[in-house]
Amino acid sequence: MAEKKKILAICGSASPNSANLSILKTIAELGRSHFDLELLDDLSEMPHFKTDLTDKNVPEKIMVLRKRISDSEGIIICTPEYVFSIPSGLKNVIEWCVSTTVFSDKPVGLITASASGKKGHEELKLIMETVQSKFTDETTLLIQGIKGKIDREGHILDTKTEGELKKFVRSFNQLMEVHTTE
Repeated sequence: MAEKKKILAICGSASPNSANLSILKTIAELGRSHFDLELLDDLSEMPHFKTDLTDKNVPEKIMVLRKRISDSEGIIICTPEYVFSIPSGLKNVIEWCVSTTVFSDKPVGLITASASGKKGHEELKLIMETVQSKFTDETTLLIQGIKGKIDREGHILDTKTEGELKKFVRSFNQLMEVHTTE
């Protein structure tokens, strides 16, 4: 049996019990035979990005973050859309990594789960393309109207969404396998 991959899942939501966190927990369950998923779900603890600290005197929390990203074999980001954009906490985390190569050639899965999410999802894909991460159309997923597709306990209610998440997990595993053999 192949060794499980180490995945870092980043929850872009600022809400402690968000639908995005529930989706990541569902993905952890769906992919449990292929990967171990480690959650990063409180982005508010990260210091605000400062250009003059990106290479020298880097804050300890940022050094740990960069190492977690670098040491992972893949990244999954699940985020809501805030005011037609990605949340500031998620953008902050990514900005701390722009001057590095931690995302370069890293297999990523990108999920936007929100009321609409369309603009935020496009922005997330553009940003992750800019930092040279690797993703495909099959490892990106836009889930619109998320509030009606998940219950208060975090269970997926919508069978179409459940099917899309299963397909996402399969596609993400395939992307990581291709990346491993390159």
